[in-house]
Amino acid sequence: MSSQSAFTEHDKLYMARAIELAKKGRFTTTPNPNVGCVLVKDNQIIGEGFHQLAGQGHAEVNALAVAGEKAKGATAYVTLEPCSHYGRTPPCAEGLKAAGIKKVIAAMVDTNPQVAGKGLKILSDAGIEVAHGLLEQEARALNFGFFKRMEQGLPYVTCKLAASIDGKTALKNGKSKWITGPAARKDVQLYRAQSCAILTGADTVLVDNAKLNVRASELPYSLPTNLPLRQPVRVIIDSQNRLTPDLALFKIAHPVIIFTTKVDNSMQWPHFVKHIAVREQQGKVDLTDVLQTLAKHQFNNIWLEAGATLAGKMTELDLIDEYVFYIAPKLMGYDAKSLVNFPELTSMQDTIDLSFNECVRIGDDLRINALKKHALKSFNKEE
Repeated sequence: MSSQSAFTEHDKLYMARAIELAKKGRFTTTPNPNVGCVLVKDNQIIGEGFHQLAGQGHAEVNALAVAGEKAKGATAYVTLEPCSHYGRTPPCAEGLKAAGIKKVIAAMVDTNPQVAGKGLKILSDAGIEVAHGLLEQEARALNFGFFKRMEQGLPYVTCKLAASIDGKTALKNGKSKWITGPAARKDVQLYRAQSCAILTGADTVLVDNAKLNVRASELPYSLPTNLPLRQPVRVIIDSQNRLTPDLALFKIAHPVIIFTTKVDNSMQWPHFVKHIAVREQQGKVDLTDVLQTLAKHQFNNIWLEAGATLAGKMTELDLIDEYVFYIAPKLMGYDAKSLVNFPELTSMQDTIDLSFNECVRIGDDLRINALKKHALKSFNKEE
């Protein structure tokens, strides 16, 4: 069963609840996907759960723990096909089978090669009725980064850019604090907290002496779990080995990865700093190699906060999936610095086409989320 029309309105309500539960894990589950599960018996929810932390119980396990013996004969609504392999936890498909679940409805099949239909087959072979395809687009949106890594060997990259309404990011003399207001900056903290890594260039670190951490006191609201705040890994592009251990970035003892073309071992770095040498491209770090390397290290979602040069190069190479623009009601003039820098275009057919996904007011500013056309096609399955 995969047709939306085959599902009832009650089915849709229970799956929608599972999707809301899954969202609660978006700050903590990396590198695992966000998954929610609802168990229903006699039109009553008897257990629900979501995946909270990699290495701990998956959504199905947590829901089964709540339901206990009542789980026998119940229907499980789960936002992603139950896993079929032994990792740090046993297969959820086996757990559902052992609990006596009679039917499993999955929003979508897991594209992880270790699963990819095997979980549903385990259940079906055990005589359990299975179906998938209910609210699939909504479920897929929970884990764009995970699916891109599984399907393309690359993380999902979101580029944050703050600008005046005339598209400027700094005055001619370099001053930029602050273009946007405090509400927008708090919103950025929320995005950082959901990311596996924050990516930037050496220039941003050197010019701003940036720390690139998530500051709990600046979050717009409390996170939906009682787990400690997870700091994203800070990833720096430093082709020329210009960073030094005395910078503010290295005063915070959370992981840092520095990508360079050649590792310089002449300086003593904190234990949480890792240098990785990647391919060289025209005297600079090969950015595609950087993203492929991050994917191999199980990074799903990358939050790019960089200047016009790195953001422009990533745009030119088509390595960005989504842009988050913070637009301030300011005019900064023609000689102020531009949003992104990439080679001159001579045809309108060569412009970077985006699709507006969301536009909301954040304090005095606007936040505009825009997807690249390839992201729409790959992740929303739109033609």
